[in-house]
Amino acid sequence: MHLRIEDYALIGDQQTAALVGRDGSIDWLCLPRFDSAACFAKLLGTKDHGHWRIAPKGADLCTRRAYRPDTLVLDSEWDTTDGSVRVTDLMPQREHVPDVVRVIEGLDGRVTLRSELRLRFDYGSIVPWMRRADGHRVAVAGPDSVWLRSHPQVHTWGKDLATHSEFTVGKGEQIAFVLTWHPSHQPRPPLVDPFEALDSSVEDWRAWTAQCRYRGPYRDAVVRSLITLKALTYAPTGGIVAAPTTSLPESLGGVRNWDYRYSWLRDSTLTLQALLEAGYHEEAEAWRDWLLRAVAGDPADLQIMYGLSGERRLPEYELSWLPGFQGSAPVRIGNEAVKQLQLDVYGEVIDSLTLARRSGLPVKPHMWRVQCALMEFLRSAWRQPDAGLWEVRGERRHFVYSKVMAWVAADRAVQALENHPGLEGDLEGWRAMRDEVHGEVCERGYDPERNTFTQYYGSRALDASLLLIPRVGFLPPDDPRVTGTIDAVRTELAHDGFLLRYSTDRSDVDTLPGSEGAFIVCSFWLAQALHLNGRTDEARELFERLVGLCNDVGLLAEEYDPVGDRLLGNFPQAFSHLGLVGTALALYGDETAG
Repeated sequence: MHLRIEDYALIGDQQTAALVGRDGSIDWLCLPRFDSAACFAKLLGTKDHGHWRIAPKGADLCTRRAYRPDTLVLDSEWDTTDGSVRVTDLMPQREHVPDVVRVIEGLDGRVTLRSELRLRFDYGSIVPWMRRADGHRVAVAGPDSVWLRSHPQVHTWGKDLATHSEFTVGKGEQIAFVLTWHPSHQPRPPLVDPFEALDSSVEDWRAWTAQCRYRGPYRDAVVRSLITLKALTYAPTGGIVAAPTTSLPESLGGVRNWDYRYSWLRDSTLTLQALLEAGYHEEAEAWRDWLLRAVAGDPADLQIMYGLSGERRLPEYELSWLPGFQGSAPVRIGNEAVKQLQLDVYGEVIDSLTLARRSGLPVKPHMWRVQCALMEFLRSAWRQPDAGLWEVRGERRHFVYSKVMAWVAADRAVQALENHPGLEGDLEGWRAMRDEVHGEVCERGYDPERNTFTQYYGSRALDASLLLIPRVGFLPPDDPRVTGTIDAVRTELAHDGFLLRYSTDRSDVDTLPGSEGAFIVCSFWLAQALHLNGRTDEARELFERLVGLCNDVGLLAEEYDPVGDRLLGNFPQAFSHLGLVGTALALYGDETAG
């Protein structure tokens, strides 16, 4: 049986994350960081590539599951002929090393459960050496060591290169398992009490979600999205990964499989705005500070993405031993797109730092110097063709969205000088650049015959990123060219009521074979554009349909296949959840935020 992407739920400790299936199996877990090698990689292969399943003996999918309200603590329940049982999964906030805690509680009758733990380090390629020590099962291979224990202790045995347990719980009885990773050259870390960890995790998450200022419609979906964004944050640095997974396909059986366990600059303004408007200034400041550290250096070397701590080298390679999610190969580690020139990121960074200053975040001494350095590089670089927002692996073009974001960079820099006379900069030069970019885009990136902006200069193709033109202030929302662009994108990129980011059939910028699903964040952009354009009823109707794409525990992937009615792409996807939060705040936030 193959689980679908939407059959998974997320648990994590803000340094890494795991995916738990509806069958009670943890099929993806990278330790100790989001971007570390997986010790459970069944998600991209078979059970022989590593997983950990706890479920009633002979049972299949759970009867029901849900997060405890306002937390990242997952409850999965099975009703069997012998009774009912709950498995609670969490990763408590780590003090030293990561732990996975699984608490089993009898709800009714007496239920026999089985645990099958199959550890495989290095994405399923290494079978560790197992031994017993101090009541633990210990797995060791190279730099990795994993300890398994239960409380109270249950009988375990080894078979077929896996660790098995079988036990019975009655109503009110509890058994907890704890899986702990640490470097193999270090002694065993202090033990975590699983029951205390469960209570404190629930308390900590609820204290955090209580800070949310949003009180409007669909608050549960907004809070779940914010919790997901928090879970995708690498706490030591403040960086936010695009997703905790790699190579979940954009089309089943296709090759559009990428590693998203890194931080993208394209998300920076949306991330900062969502966190600030929702009331999470501490997280916003941490993200801003990560951004400043990551982009430090020669402006010509600005990358589109960075590692969790700002790492710049993210070499891409393939794992030949993994067949991929439902046969979607190759499985890729790293991301070659890191080498691309994407001019839009200069606008994103400068826009983010402008928003941070305007929102009252503490000003860093070097923050303005960073913006000035980026502007001086962009003054001439904006005329170059680039790879565009979507990291297409084809010829560079003069993408309209990239030029619009160059305008954003100049516009925000000019605004900063006008609003803060104490800052130094080339006001007249940047004004001239702003006007030149604006004029060129309106002349070369606009199709007057069809009344729409286009994907790149001289093209007839469209791109969903054009919907952001009114949001960034390039043109007023009621400008006829904006209205025409919204209508054209809505029509030509439609995919059963949702949006493609661009047409893989009609566009000549995409050199990869195959197609992809509807890009979820693009449909959120359409809802925001419709709202700004005065069509709020249509925007709210679309937003409601988009919220309906969330799986049963409120999570979104990168894409959606309307034909197969299933999620596609890496999961859960920060970009999609940012779209949900931002659209809810745009549609309802003015009236309902505290």
